[in-house]
Amino acid sequence: MSEASIVERAWEQEVEALKAMLEALLFSAAGPVSVEQLAEACEMPLDTTREALRALEREYDSSRRGFAICLVAGGYRMMTRPEYAEAIRRLGKEETKAPPLSRASLEVLAIIAYKQPTTRAEIDNIRGVSSDSALRTLLDRGLIEEAGRKPVIGRPLLYCTAPEFLLRFGLLSLEDLPPIDARPA
Repeated sequence: MSEASIVERAWEQEVEALKAMLEALLFSAAGPVSVEQLAEACEMPLDTTREALRALEREYDSSRRGFAICLVAGGYRMMTRPEYAEAIRRLGKEETKAPPLSRASLEVLAIIAYKQPTTRAEIDNIRGVSSDSALRTLLDRGLIEEAGRKPVIGRPLLYCTAPEFLLRFGLLSLEDLPPIDARPA
């Protein structure tokens, strides 16, 4: 066996070990993990870690496994594929979900997502009705958070989206929100 093939084989074994470690880290993580955090935990260079993550993503996609590695809320996360949601629900393993958001809560959440940071009065002005209940619901569910106070008379609270918003809606960042003028077909 040539020296080049020995080095190549050792490199392949190292990448396979790194992929296994990444799987373990992502499987055990409570939420999204940045590539920097993964590289640090694996004690590997950033580029090597990225390459191993891409290789895992390709493997999972090509073999149509029941899970995938997804980039969401600024980090990687292992998630089940959406096409298996019904089977997971039937098995009873799906985590308990809060009831769906009301139309009012979704309106308020959309206003905050696009206008943040914004005040309750600004939200009420756009909607034309009080948003107190919807704001409480969104705060309770961790989808929005207080972002300080506006430097005007009365110093009203400012609201912005929380990291849970990105997770719940599968967004990497707020830049992934569709343009306001986009209308579904």
